Amino acid sequence: MLRRLPRLLLLPAAALLLAGCGGAAPPQVTFAAGPASAVARPTQYCDLQLTDCKGDPAAPVELAVPVGTPLKVTVPHEIAETPWQVVFTYRDGTGAQTDGRSPVFAPNAQSDYTLELPAPTDRLVGAQVQQFGPPPQADPETGDIEFPIRASWVLNTSG
Repeated sequence: MLRRLPRLLLLPAAALLLAGCGGAAPPQVTFAAGPASAVARPTQYCDLQLTDCKGDPAAPVELAVPVGTPLKVTVPHEIAETPWQVVFTYRDGTGAQTDGRSPVFAPNAQSDYTLELPAPTDRLVGAQVQQFGPPPQADPETGDIEFPIRASWVLNTSG
């Protein structure tokens, strides 16, 4: 004989289950240089439609990245299953500042990236993981293709 639970017991259980799904914390990114690492929360995190975005000005992390040391960036599955990239800024031996970016990684292609600067005397200033959002669209005013960024994780360096 099959027993049925009273409906009053099922409703609170279903509400708890749904609340747990919606309250998940945003994914975090790990930046590592040698044996040291820092785990970053997103500085910006939006829903898939980019209609509900939250900013966290306290989210950027600091990590000393000595000259000549590669930076390893590791992202969790929630980021790796979407297009993402690393943008960065460095200073060369003369002090000139240059911006760069990794390739855009296709969904499920990889979950880490090692950033090596062009010359051994270059110093990393900062890096940012960018998770792309909805498909690119043309700006109606300029016609330029825009690649919406859903979320970003920021590293500032020292040392």
